[in-house]
Amino acid sequence: MSGASGGGIAWRWCRFAELGIDQLYDLLALRSRVFVLEQGPYLDADGLDRRAWHLQGRDAGGTLQACLRAIEPGARYAEPSIGRVVTAPEVRGTGLGRALMREGLARCAGQWPGQPVRISAQARLERFYAELGFSAEGEAYLEDGIAHLQMVRGRRAAA
Repeated sequence: MSGASGGGIAWRWCRFAELGIDQLYDLLALRSRVFVLEQGPYLDADGLDRRAWHLQGRDAGGTLQACLRAIEPGARYAEPSIGRVVTAPEVRGTGLGRALMREGLARCAGQWPGQPVRISAQARLERFYAELGFSAEGEAYLEDGIAHLQMVRGRRAAA
């Protein structure tokens, strides 16, 4: 577990078992608010949280404003992957989503040095993720009724 403060947000990176009850509740509440209420019916509890590292960003008042999970290699994809990327609706447009991803990518680089990172990105966010170094692979597909793309960052070019 580790935490650092930057840009008014305190980051915490920890395994599922290190989440306290209150932190877990906050994380699930924020994800439900966005993924279930905003985006439609969606089963958030997919069994992968226990095999993931969780990054949480809290403001000075302790309110969870952003979170993501980084899943270990082999649990979902061959590479480590980032998912469940979410910011609270009231902080959208502030750059917090980009800060969240940059922090998450830095944590993945420390956890799994030299490995590419895969995401299943909502297609409408392709440009956002491309600006962070991700490249689309393959065609768009539907996941929970929303168009998605496989995207990878850090893949070595074939020799």
